[in-house]
Amino acid sequence: MGLKEQITEDMKAAMRAKDSARLGTIRLLTAAMKQKEVDERIELTDTHVLAIIEKMIKQRKDSISQFEAGGRQDLADIEKAELDVLSAYMPAALSTDEISAAVAEAVAETGAAGAQDMGKVMAVLKPKLAGRADMTTVSALVKRALTAQA
Repeated sequence: MGLKEQITEDMKAAMRAKDSARLGTIRLLTAAMKQKEVDERIELTDTHVLAIIEKMIKQRKDSISQFEAGGRQDLADIEKAELDVLSAYMPAALSTDEISAAVAEAVAETGAAGAQDMGKVMAVLKPKLAGRADMTTVSALVKRALTAQA
């Protein structure tokens, strides 16, 4: 069963369990998936769905920090609950060592010589690590690897 089908089944289960918080989050996710399908006239693959979930997770993290800075803990708690539901659909995160190994492999594969080749390395890594690693962390590791070479 694909990720899209799993999300649909989870939505049905949340309806049966009358879990309104979980149901609301899953409905937001399915709406975002439908929107992407309609806008781009494509059938979503697991990779597309993961990208949507990743974007929604990033939005939730940004909102949490904004709400906490503004003293709105009630709204931050709602966002955290949504974040937990969305995070459950992401594959297991890679460790820093695994990411470093992938970075080293990509640097060798592209023949990157310095910071100017960062785009080449990131282009190789993004499809491999999408959904399994925070791309900000990956970017920092790539930058460190390329400046160490120079």
